[in-house]
Amino acid sequence: MEVILKEDVLNLGYKNDIVTVKDGYGRNYLIPQGLAVIATPSAKKVLAEELKQRQHKLAAIKKEAEEKAAKLNGVTLKIAAKTSKFGVIFGSVTGIQIAEELQKQGFDVDRRIIYLKSPIKEVGEYSCQVRLHKEVHVDIPFSVFSENYAELEVKPEEKKAEEPAAPAAEVVEQPEATTEEVPTTEE
Repeated sequence: MEVILKEDVLNLGYKNDIVTVKDGYGRNYLIPQGLAVIATPSAKKVLAEELKQRQHKLAAIKKEAEEKAAKLNGVTLKIAAKTSKFGVIFGSVTGIQIAEELQKQGFDVDRRIIYLKSPIKEVGEYSCQVRLHKEVHVDIPFSVFSENYAELEVKPEEKKAEEPAAPAAEVVEQPEATTEEVPTTEE
């Protein structure tokens, strides 16, 4: 079934795209939710006329997205997460945390346009893609570090400093056990 998208749908397409979907997905989800309409020949003509009239407006939107992408191009993020002592994150880092970090740096980015390739569950270096427009994407590198990493490093060092230096292990000679035969009496 061919449908014309009325809104951007993640992992499917952007507004005014004509996409092919399974019949059930189109009839039971996209059309009732108001995300798409059936792509009939008359709907395609209406879409073409509308796109023709909105061409200059779409160019302005794309230019705005390119300007925002130029500002975001050199940005790197550091995201703090609570972790175990092995570096495994409790939960995962999602687009919400990335959007919040971008907000702190003065960029207003919707969390729904941030795309992560896989769930982030460990401390390390990663990259995400911000899809500002269907033709404008920005890759943003970010690092995930542990909020309690400093605590984990300090505790072993404190223990070493508090404990007095243990003397070298002394070897204590123990008398060897002799195995003597004990006479048994049989009656």
